[in-house]
Amino acid sequence: MKQQHIGDITVDKHVELEAPFIDPDHALPTSTLDEFETHRRWLDPSYVDYAQMKLIFSFHSYVVKTPHHNILVDTCVGNHKPRPLEHWNMLDTAYLENLRKNHIAPEEIDYVMCTHLHGDHVGWNTKLEDGRWVPTFPNAKYLFSEGDWDHYKDLKVGEHGYVSWNDSVLPIVEAGLSELVKSDYQLDDQVHLLPSPGHTPGHYCVHLQDQGQQAILTGDLIHHPVQVARPDWSSAFCNDPDQSRKTRIKFVDDYADTDVTILTAHFAGPTAGKIRGNGDAAIWDDGSGRAL
Repeated sequence: MKQQHIGDITVDKHVELEAPFIDPDHALPTSTLDEFETHRRWLDPSYVDYAQMKLIFSFHSYVVKTPHHNILVDTCVGNHKPRPLEHWNMLDTAYLENLRKNHIAPEEIDYVMCTHLHGDHVGWNTKLEDGRWVPTFPNAKYLFSEGDWDHYKDLKVGEHGYVSWNDSVLPIVEAGLSELVKSDYQLDDQVHLLPSPGHTPGHYCVHLQDQGQQAILTGDLIHHPVQVARPDWSSAFCNDPDQSRKTRIKFVDDYADTDVTILTAHFAGPTAGKIRGNGDAAIWDDGSGRAL
């Protein structure tokens, strides 16, 4: 993704990993292969590997630089962390080195915004140092939604999310760097949060605005571009699929055919784009020309 400019705000995508990741019916249980074929002209080749018939997912953070703050949105999976999925388990990537080289030093991050508290959005909150999980961004305030905190705080051993909660969320709280916020929290006149429940109870999007321009960082409100055309398809990972569907349908309806730039958490390829059309005619336009 090329750098995005929202007035004087810049947004850079910082990739941890990207690959053909999952079968469509596993990620989107109510999806159909016929529908994927219908939208092939704009899903191929960036978003679906049609040879393997697997969805291509990206796991990335966004570095948002405003005139006032340096913000990191979502922190991917993280290194050296035991995870149940093969693609995530015990990663050893150059995420931090590339962050320093291409974007910013960890010490320069003022805020970490976790759109929700799933393991692939909190992983780099911490790093392994002398056998302990310590904050990766030591000068940052980490914003966790109250709704997600309340939902996950009583996880028990063996429950989904327990391990990432303990190695990537609790150490931040114990270090005194966390701040629990409402999912409509306003940081300043350029950055505020938008409630988007369903994927998790306290899920939020990040809204940027400056000089009449706007962008929304969606987190997991939407997982794959095909959901622009079929916002009624909730992912298998949603805590409340029905609420997720309602939230996504409204989002697509609200931002279709507007100039608002949409920046998603798992779209591969160009990633930044706009929603064109509405209802059955809605498509994802990443600027490549495939959607025309």
